Amino acid sequence: MSTVAPVSRPTEPHQPPPGPAVGLIRNWKTPVALGVFSILAFVLLVVFGREGVSTMRLSTASDVIQLPDVHLPTRETGIVITILLFAITAVSFWLVVQRRKTPIWLISIFAVLALVGFLVWAAADATIPVPGLLFGSLSLAVPLIFGALGGVISERVGVVNVAIEGQLLAGAFTSALVASITGQPLLGLLAAMVAGMLVSFVLAAFSIKYFVDQVIVGVVLNVLVTGLTGFLFSQLLAPNAATLNAPPRFERIDIPILSEIPILGPVLFRQTLIVYLMYIAIAAVYIGIFHTRWGLRLRAVGEHPQAADTVGINVNSTRFWNVSLAGAIAGLGGAYFTLGSVGAFGKEMTAGAGFIALAAVIFGRWDPIRATLAALLFGFASNLQNVLSIIGSPVPSEFMLMLPYLVTIFAVAGLVGQSRGPAASGKPYIKS
Repeated sequence: MSTVAPVSRPTEPHQPPPGPAVGLIRNWKTPVALGVFSILAFVLLVVFGREGVSTMRLSTASDVIQLPDVHLPTRETGIVITILLFAITAVSFWLVVQRRKTPIWLISIFAVLALVGFLVWAAADATIPVPGLLFGSLSLAVPLIFGALGGVISERVGVVNVAIEGQLLAGAFTSALVASITGQPLLGLLAAMVAGMLVSFVLAAFSIKYFVDQVIVGVVLNVLVTGLTGFLFSQLLAPNAATLNAPPRFERIDIPILSEIPILGPVLFRQTLIVYLMYIAIAAVYIGIFHTRWGLRLRAVGEHPQAADTVGINVNSTRFWNVSLAGAIAGLGGAYFTLGSVGAFGKEMTAGAGFIALAAVIFGRWDPIRATLAALLFGFASNLQNVLSIIGSPVPSEFMLMLPYLVTIFAVAGLVGQSRGPAASGKPYIKS
């Protein structure tokens, strides 16, 4: 009688005991960064603290609701804020020890406290008009935001857009010329979009169809547009400034009720049409990229073009038309210089705004909302140095202009989080 050998069962893998998630590792970057800034705050606000009273003006003369000025003792406020900064840093260290991430809202509170402490220190025995500071910051950030939105779309679809500077400059020149001839700022706005799109056409054609290095094409386009607009300004606009370089500007539109909100109302809702279009563009780009079929195709082409091609997406066509759309959006930012801010075209008037917008794209990790916030940071720093110079602050204006670039370097280096662009950005797609 035969016997059947028992079937051996595979040994089950050892199950780890329940407890904290094994995959979570301690990341000390955030608490270390907060600690460094806390020490800097201690040195500035306590060691080199200033005597006096700092005044924050919260309302403008035209506000229906008038808020009283806030008077803060400079040294005492600096000490309190420094203590709070060290407390937040200690909480961040404790969270990391517990293998937990520092929440973004806690980092935001830290940033706001540090900013308030710096403003109070800089405005000893002086007054800072808070609505004016924020209004000027938004005005300087508008072209940067349009450029950053265009950069996000272009790079999300797989094309590095170094030509944002040229798109802004082309939009500024064309809008001034067309609006001056027709007397219609809306036509100037449309012409700026067309001009930005034409610059993108060249970028798309050379980088997508002829596989030319995208960075080189972008740099060449910037030089080309700068030289062309400078030549036309000298030969055409300057001699005929009254007829060709005097565009009508958009009037400010007050939104009922919203414009009367204290502090934020005058800043956000007493603006021109271009700024309101910017609000719409931010929401549309964010929703479009992350919540629509168009955005899914765009991101697929930018991350894995071969896989996108396999499911029937025309990679090169998708890249071409989205890069063109990005140029049109950047052209709107150029129109703001001439139709909403300065009022006339000037030679090289964008002054490197396109490169700052590109930095905002990287700082914002290729996300429309984060890129917008990064652009606002640049605008705030630029306007803050103007305000501090007016009130006679001891802070060198060059330092304030340098600060956002230092923050961007930290971001790109990964000190405030991983910064990785779309996988296929900058790589031409050759169909096999």
